[in-house]
Amino acid sequence: MHDQPALAMAHNRRSFLREGSLGIGSLALAWLLQREQAAASPTKLPIAPPRVDLLPRTPHHPPQAKAMISLFMHGGPSHMDLTDPKPELTRLSGTEYPGDIAYSFVNEASKKLLGSRWSFAKHGQSGTEVSELLPGLAEIVDDVCLLRGMHTGANGHEVSIRYFHGGIPGVLGRPHLASWLLYGLGSETQDLPAYMVLTDPGGLPVDGVTNWSSGFMPPLYQGTVIRPTEPRILNLDPPPHLAGTPQRQNLDLLARLNELHAERFPGQSDLTSRIASYELAARMQTAARDALDISQETKATLAMYGIDEEPTREYGTRCLIARRLVERGVRFVQLFLNGQPWDNHASLPSALPAICKRTDKPAAALVKDLKQRGMLDETIVHWGGEIGRLPVTQNQGGPEKDGRDHNGQGFSIWLAGGGITPGMVYGATDEFGHRAVDGIVTPNDYQATLLHLFGLDVDQLIFPHAGRAEVATAGRSARVVSEILRRPPQA
Repeated sequence: MHDQPALAMAHNRRSFLREGSLGIGSLALAWLLQREQAAASPTKLPIAPPRVDLLPRTPHHPPQAKAMISLFMHGGPSHMDLTDPKPELTRLSGTEYPGDIAYSFVNEASKKLLGSRWSFAKHGQSGTEVSELLPGLAEIVDDVCLLRGMHTGANGHEVSIRYFHGGIPGVLGRPHLASWLLYGLGSETQDLPAYMVLTDPGGLPVDGVTNWSSGFMPPLYQGTVIRPTEPRILNLDPPPHLAGTPQRQNLDLLARLNELHAERFPGQSDLTSRIASYELAARMQTAARDALDISQETKATLAMYGIDEEPTREYGTRCLIARRLVERGVRFVQLFLNGQPWDNHASLPSALPAICKRTDKPAAALVKDLKQRGMLDETIVHWGGEIGRLPVTQNQGGPEKDGRDHNGQGFSIWLAGGGITPGMVYGATDEFGHRAVDGIVTPNDYQATLLHLFGLDVDQLIFPHAGRAEVATAGRSARVVSEILRRPPQA
């Protein structure tokens, strides 16, 4: 039989939130109501339920990183045109590829090799070669580690995106890597969500909201999305008649109702954490406004991010906001692009320069800015997509129509800061850029390495779910890529 007083209390609290118009912002309110739903379903596991809060915890070993910004390049940047020069591919361009190719679009792709039309040059003291399409990256090559041996083994977008984010190729319903970080470390700020997502004004990325899902973990650990255009948080200010003392009184009453509910149902830690979350939402009124206000930045900083130029203004603004968020204690920030702009099946000669021009300068500015503020040593920056491209041409309709099909067998990403060795190239693909042949790194290796830099052991970070001891890599083979770390793991 249902406990009527308890149901009434739950109804009153929800009504209070829905009808009271506390002015905490629709973003924060949606996040809190998701937590309300999670708390309504008690966990039933044969092993102890996991901790559900964002209080700081002690990592497994001393961390090198405290925060991460992921610049996720949906669609698969063409590595042989950007980060992985292939002179042999260029020399043999127009001839038939001598081996087997794993096609995604069998009826459109060919076996005709397509060399890059863009030149590569060495840059920095490291002498790292990058394409003329990435002048921004050329300026920071001594601060980044370029991984040229990435490998998913799958050519599809969604299957590889889920591999990078959730640990298993193609499987939905798993927590994002950032969710594991929050579960393992908690939050360093009590004024902002610890995991924030900056989406594109053009719409959602491929695979939609699953890109920042907490999967089988409570919604407390999922990404909090900021609107891609102004106002980035709606209803941030309370109505005039509720501002100040009335709002404080409303929040105090809400807190007391939650405390009574927690006393009635002891032993459920998520109830206690929910009380604190309402206070977080109120504190966001000030903290979020401050973090999102780039007018406080100098003209030189705005220019460095390209905010004074049309092609880079929007993405540069989001990169700058990402820096301002981690500066204020946000643990993980991820930037996404609408659709899959790097998915250049056709019109590579025009489409690739366009997306590079939009994103390259802001991405480089982010690394420069973090470094000059003394933040890069403890902040990891990631740039990369879920796959690369094939060395053969697709949609043969003349040189201006050339494109490249998907390639998960070998491609590039780069990392900077947070314990990563700078000015380094690790791994390699074959002479055509088709397959990783040396220094191979899988998404599971990537996950294990990042967790290690945050002071977490992937095999010890366990979340009980459905009677199983889940880990970020789902028990798949994973190694910490010690070769790219400033301080390799102790033997």
